[in-house]
Amino acid sequence: MPPIPCPEQKDKLSLLNYLLEFLTEERKNKFLTHILFRTRYLTIALEDIYQPHNASAVLRSCDCFGIQDVHIIENRNKYQVNPDVALGASKWLTLEKYSLPENNTISCLENLKKKGYKVFATTPHENDYTPESLPLENPVALVFGNELEGLSDEALSMADGFIKIPMVGFTESLNISVSAAVIVHTLSVRLRSSPIHWQLPEEARTEILLSWAMQSIKKPELLSVEFFKRNFPIP
Repeated sequence: MPPIPCPEQKDKLSLLNYLLEFLTEERKNKFLTHILFRTRYLTIALEDIYQPHNASAVLRSCDCFGIQDVHIIENRNKYQVNPDVALGASKWLTLEKYSLPENNTISCLENLKKKGYKVFATTPHENDYTPESLPLENPVALVFGNELEGLSDEALSMADGFIKIPMVGFTESLNISVSAAVIVHTLSVRLRSSPIHWQLPEEARTEILLSWAMQSIKKPELLSVEFFKRNFPIP
């Protein structure tokens, strides 16, 4: 998305209302409805996922259940999206990538903790919480590891706790995309039925709606420039 050429929240809201005029009523109403169910209280971090169909399925689940932010940790594997699986989900999400030469897991988890998240590592090898018992008093970040090796030692050591899906069969774990869908669905249902204020603040809603609108119209950057020339002329 091109940068929004104004720092003021009121100007962004004015721009949003202008751009929404270029959408069909159906799409505009869909945006205004869906944004009410978006949350940053629950977020996901993916560490070194290398199978595009799994990565894409996680994005699709996040979009379906209203999880706005996905944090991408690229240590050895570059994150790739399979468009046939994601079905455009990445357009509606905020993806934050960590792809420096080293310490990406540490950087990601430290960043999440600074933002107030409690970090929970998803692993079948630790007995701690289940999706039904995970505490939700603080914002929650779920960390998923790659398909073969699971989470790194750094991710496990930095976690505030662990979460697993109880199994009663011979197989000890689910595919990562299925695990993410099961956990996120359970936690999102619990969150929305709780008194916790999980909704996005107004400023965040405006930012995300702007992103959605600008990805849904032709030449949004030209329309934005025209809007500011018309409404905020340079003396």
